[in-house]
Amino acid sequence: MKLTFLGRVSIAEQLDEGYRIGIRRHNEEVTKNRHILSRIIHCVKFCGAFELALRGHDESESSDNPGIFRGLVDFVASLDGALKEHLDSATVFKGTSKTIQNELLDCMLSVTREQIIKEVQTSDFLSIQADETTDIATQSQLVLVLRYIDDKNNVQERFFEFIPLQSATAESIATALKERLASILPEDQKSKLICQAYDGASVMRGATAGVQRKIQDVYPNAHYIHCYAHQLNLIMQQATSHISKARIFFSNIGGFASFFSKSPKRTCFLDKVVAHRLPRSSNVRWNFHSRAINTVFEHREDLIHCFESIQDSGDFDPNTVREAGALAMLLEDQDFKFFLELYHHIMPHVDMYAKLQKKNIDSVHIKVSIQQFQQEIQKIRNSLNSIGEQSSGSRPTKRRRVLSPEERERIAAVVCDTILGHTRERFSFTDHLVCATLLQGDRFEEYNDTFPEDALSSTMKAYPMLSGSKLMTELSLIYSKEEFKACRGAVDLFQLFMENNLEEVFSETVTLLKVLITTPMTTAEAERCFSTLKRIKTFLRNTMTQERLNALALLSMEKRLVTEMTDFNQRVIEKFVARKKGEENLCSSSKHAAN
Repeated sequence: MKLTFLGRVSIAEQLDEGYRIGIRRHNEEVTKNRHILSRIIHCVKFCGAFELALRGHDESESSDNPGIFRGLVDFVASLDGALKEHLDSATVFKGTSKTIQNELLDCMLSVTREQIIKEVQTSDFLSIQADETTDIATQSQLVLVLRYIDDKNNVQERFFEFIPLQSATAESIATALKERLASILPEDQKSKLICQAYDGASVMRGATAGVQRKIQDVYPNAHYIHCYAHQLNLIMQQATSHISKARIFFSNIGGFASFFSKSPKRTCFLDKVVAHRLPRSSNVRWNFHSRAINTVFEHREDLIHCFESIQDSGDFDPNTVREAGALAMLLEDQDFKFFLELYHHIMPHVDMYAKLQKKNIDSVHIKVSIQQFQQEIQKIRNSLNSIGEQSSGSRPTKRRRVLSPEERERIAAVVCDTILGHTRERFSFTDHLVCATLLQGDRFEEYNDTFPEDALSSTMKAYPMLSGSKLMTELSLIYSKEEFKACRGAVDLFQLFMENNLEEVFSETVTLLKVLITTPMTTAEAERCFSTLKRIKTFLRNTMTQERLNALALLSMEKRLVTEMTDFNQRVIEKFVARKKGEENLCSSSKHAAN
């Protein structure tokens, strides 16, 4: 029996109590080290979330300039005895060097991306948004944003990555997107990608050789969406650039803010007399034009008084007096006042631009908003006589020949017709977007009398994963019930189904709603990413690596996701430990090879 059991009992277990004490001390040391590293991770997360400067590769580590990160670590150490003791006594690993920062950022980037990919792969559908810009180092950057519905039925738009491009050609952009999508969606989930949204540049939207065509060759369900916010900008540009009087008006309206922005003395005078600042105009944000027009319209008399006071004060140079006199005459000009009133009626409806940039906007909601926009422009078109009468009743100016009321009305009609024509052309819901009309609440009563079979047929062609007969039965019931008619969009209807546990009863409708909600109608989130890029990669921090840029951008834009991951620090630590073990094994292999 002794011979049989010889060597089977661990020698270590037969040793004295000292072994078990050593194990316990080792575990306590590991727990303490993980606690210290977790505190350092908290500091890195804080700096990343609020875009504070972490020490870069090329920055010095002198004690005279410890930086924001080290200052934050010292502050946390003053509240945490274990961390303070570690910083005071550690000689090998303090955890505050730039190398450790970069390694922790890499681990954080990896953990966050894994979480996003996990959410995407468990969702039913996925859409992508992409846009391209040039950073401060003249490097072309392509941003990739993922849109999907998470397991809590919330719409998410997640920043995924800034991708450096060698050239901004369709081939280069499509190749970069396909490489990233291959790492996100497995081969058996390619049908999940239902939409690709871009800003409408020819490189992106080309139907034969553009990015959207190259992506759709690999992902057949990835229908293309031209950002609706950009399309609204294009409509307003068309309504002004081709009509000389309108183009002159918008050039003049920008002159007021430009006049006061050139001198603090002028601005101070504006604050004193008018007590209201003039917002600047923007050719790419037409809601800024709306603010400028409304301000000039509401404070026209005050501005005239302000310009006259500048002329009479004797405190300004001749150029200022001359410009003030010209602007005062402009505010009295009959044609200018007519167009000011006309666009004062039109531009508030262009503020729909802000609605188009919201994350929870869906195609059903946009369809209703566009119809309301067209109706309001048509009302203005039909009431041009009243605008002309109000302007013609004012005191005439002798500055130059004034347009007759008939000419003004004709030009205003052309402006309105141009807006209406381009709205119908650009915002027409065709192909895959026809499905949005099936769930338009204000038409449920009409559909209850006559079922929209053509729209259903187009929907089935665009999304073959749906069951046509079952969807028709469900929609017929929805059209006949009052409970559903109050819903103002796909999101409202989807939430109604989820809150009342009807997702199994109306399974095909819920699938269609998920398609509509996952489909982005704007690329506003991609442009917000560019704003973060400009704040992170600045003139003084233009040499940071691409991995560091992506990590800092992800911590900033997805800070809520990072905060909601309760095990985030633990997962980062595990990645960090595995990384260190890999480096040790690599060093050991190198030594053996050398021997």
